[in-house]
Amino acid sequence: MLQRFSVVVILVVIMLLSWLLGGWYGYRQLEQEALQEAFRYRQLVANELNRYLPVPALIAEHPLLADALKQPNDAVTLLRANEQMQRMATIVGGSDIYLMDLSGLTIAANNFGQPDTFVGNNYAFRPYFSEAVQTGDSVAYFALGLRSLERGLYFTHPVRDQRGKMLGVVAIKILVHELESQWHRPESTQQAQMVVLDGDGISFLSSRSQWLYRDFRPGDKAEKTARVRQRYPERDLEPVDFSVTGKPWGLADYSTRIQLRDSNSAGTYLTVEVDLPRLDWSLMVLTETRSVLWTRAGFLFSGLALFLAGFLTWLYLRERYRRERELALRGEQLERRVAQRTADLKRSNDQLLEEIQERERAQTELRETQQELIQAAKLAVLGQMSAGLNHEINQPLTAIQGYARNSRKFLERGATDMVDANLGEIVALCDKMAELIRQFKVFARKSEGPPSVVDLRLAVDGALKIIRAQHSSIGIDWHRPEQPVMCHGDLIRIEQVMVNLVANAVQAVEGRDEPLIEIMIDEEEGNWRCRVRDNGHGLPGNTEKVFEPFFTTRSVKQGLGLGLSISRQIVEALGGNLVGHNRDDGPGAEFVLKLKQRRAEE
Repeated sequence: MLQRFSVVVILVVIMLLSWLLGGWYGYRQLEQEALQEAFRYRQLVANELNRYLPVPALIAEHPLLADALKQPNDAVTLLRANEQMQRMATIVGGSDIYLMDLSGLTIAANNFGQPDTFVGNNYAFRPYFSEAVQTGDSVAYFALGLRSLERGLYFTHPVRDQRGKMLGVVAIKILVHELESQWHRPESTQQAQMVVLDGDGISFLSSRSQWLYRDFRPGDKAEKTARVRQRYPERDLEPVDFSVTGKPWGLADYSTRIQLRDSNSAGTYLTVEVDLPRLDWSLMVLTETRSVLWTRAGFLFSGLALFLAGFLTWLYLRERYRRERELALRGEQLERRVAQRTADLKRSNDQLLEEIQERERAQTELRETQQELIQAAKLAVLGQMSAGLNHEINQPLTAIQGYARNSRKFLERGATDMVDANLGEIVALCDKMAELIRQFKVFARKSEGPPSVVDLRLAVDGALKIIRAQHSSIGIDWHRPEQPVMCHGDLIRIEQVMVNLVANAVQAVEGRDEPLIEIMIDEEEGNWRCRVRDNGHGLPGNTEKVFEPFFTTRSVKQGLGLGLSISRQIVEALGGNLVGHNRDDGPGAEFVLKLKQRRAEE
């Protein structure tokens, strides 16, 4: 019994909190949307005022206006002033522009030739005239036109002569239709209604026609009545029948809930009233509160769902605890089975780990064997080139021996200048041999570290130094790019590939009348393409067969047929490609090495 009573109490508390939170959230949403509408329209009004407020001051600077005020009886001057008013009205886009003397009498206007012209009318009673005369500065004012009875913004500014003496006032009237047209927006979700009130609480802009020229702040002050009648002639200005029902919890001071009893728009509204810039206007946004009821209903439904979820969870946990007690014995049996199964899995896992380690050792041995095979291919190339290297070194050594003997004789004769010249030649020959030996040592060295960003030109340069040491008589045309050719690779491994390609080309052109080997680098879809071309006898019919291990068209003394196979493995390991084919433009073969492009800063 106690549990049932507790459940009912919790349900009532949750429903009450949901109702209160739903009301707070609903009114808060209405207030935020009303503030957004108010901010948008406030910006619109500010832009309109900033657009037209400096215009009267600029018009007042025109010398023709001062001339007309100084000579009000000169018909020619007044005609020119009237025509100037017409041009200004067209440029500014205003409804009317007219000029008044210090007594308030209109002496020129843009509508001077029309039946309802302002010329001859006295507007000294208008606040926009009297305030401009008193303050000597620009004035903005709202009122209905005496003749047109159209709502308009009046902007005025004093007209002065060159000495600064006030001669009169120029006025511009701007219709407010543009401001009111902004109310009608189909995207408004809450159908918010807006009313712009003047300082006396009279609505002169409204999204509902029945709220136009209504008194939202009823009062019987005589001065207010006179001022309002002057601003809104021939209007009833009937008070709006409403009562304030309080401010919802959690809202700002400028938000109020009212009960409107007008026949055409009765209902409960949330009102948000904010001041508009520069003038004594205020914007009142009225939003119907029917959506708050739906929000509260949603919160009630959510609260009920939360209660049911908690209640069902409690029932589930209670049943779960009961079953846990029943399954305690079964749990012990399951733990024993799990332990047994875990031991079996551990044994299987140990066997799997041993197999994995064995495979890793085999892969490591395979990689080491491949590296040794690559190194063996390098040494084989060096062995083939040993005769050329011997020739390249013997020639400088013989020359050095000759220079040394001559130097001893020159030294006995005291010809030190000749000795110095011979020593310079000896040093140059030693440097040449050292550079040649260094290049061979670099080529013979094993590659270390992962691939990086290298300049493909340097690999070609190193390979040519090695090849030319043995085959200096064969013409090798190296079209070396001026800019760096940065690619993804390893300098030593790429150099080994280039040595193999160029050495094969050299052997292919042996015996030709005009042997020629060309090396060029170009760009192709994010890759660098290095081409090695010769004018030799070409490749066999099946060009892919040359990349098979131990395939060779030469004798065993000239090679084992592993060079191209190892070269392709090296290039593919670097993410590139190596292909070969016979040339289409003449005799000979062409091998194309492709590597990925990289930037120098990577």
